[in-house]
Amino acid sequence: MQAMIACALMSGGAATAAECRKGPVTVGYIPKLDTDPFFQSANTGAQKAQSEIGGKIVLQAPSQATAEAQIAFINNMVTQGVDVIAISGNDANALAPALRRAEAQNIWVIAYDSDVAPKARSLFVNQAKSELLGEEMLQSLGKAINYDGQFAILSSTPTASNQNKWIANMRETIAHDPKFAKMKLVQVAYGQESEQINQQQTLALVQAFPQLKGIIVPAGIGLPAAARALDQAGLLSKIKLSGLGPVTLVKKYVSQGSVSDVWWNVPDLGYLSYYTAQALAQCKVKPVEGATFTAGHLGQYTVGAGGIVILGAPVVATAANVDSFPF
Repeated sequence: MQAMIACALMSGGAATAAECRKGPVTVGYIPKLDTDPFFQSANTGAQKAQSEIGGKIVLQAPSQATAEAQIAFINNMVTQGVDVIAISGNDANALAPALRRAEAQNIWVIAYDSDVAPKARSLFVNQAKSELLGEEMLQSLGKAINYDGQFAILSSTPTASNQNKWIANMRETIAHDPKFAKMKLVQVAYGQESEQINQQQTLALVQAFPQLKGIIVPAGIGLPAAARALDQAGLLSKIKLSGLGPVTLVKKYVSQGSVSDVWWNVPDLGYLSYYTAQALAQCKVKPVEGATFTAGHLGQYTVGAGGIVILGAPVVATAANVDSFPF
């Protein structure tokens, strides 16, 4: 009989009671949105990991970036009998009850890219420390506008947990770091994971705030859309952009110096998430701070406080390194 992990509260607050599997397992991936190229790129990394260590990937993605849409897929994964659910949360708290029900059905749960409530998962595979991402985006825009003037933030949705953390960190930095004393955040808008809405919101911000000097766009779909909107309107020389998004989609603007892009190796995030899921399900790593495991060519990783596994440090794309990003 498979060994049983006793239900226990881990450092991140997650209660787990899933059985240890004896070999490679089926991992059900639920990204935020089916049309987002970010998750398509992450999936290439997960597929590479699967080819190395076995197991199976089931990928089901919603056509709307809402918690309700993801809950339906969580329930589908339970019915299909996957061993692990790997989810990028659209709403950390709204997803928790469904994920806890999945755990009660002997399914391990991890989050990747965007966290869910810690009580509803065992581990969170994060692309970089949240505070570093927020600080890098703010710092990049600050440099572009000489740390002086009005700026806005164009996020994806009000419930996106990863972006909310980055925005909270930016607010904290502005409030306490004298370097940013002359920068004023005038509005946080939302592009709703839609290219068209992101473009509309970008131009609406410029119109609403004539003195606006820059926009931070912490959303993979939003940054390229905002850059195109400003470019087509002839405003990129006036409005600077910082944020995060696929470097290949904003390469032109990064090379011109109009966009600062904070990014990471997206396929590696998918690769690490798959190794994490397999190690967790086979009890090769425990969801406790200090536990270690190996993730193929990426090497050894250590579980941090709150059950968080960090891919690595973020990198700012520049004209000098823009060709080094695979996505």
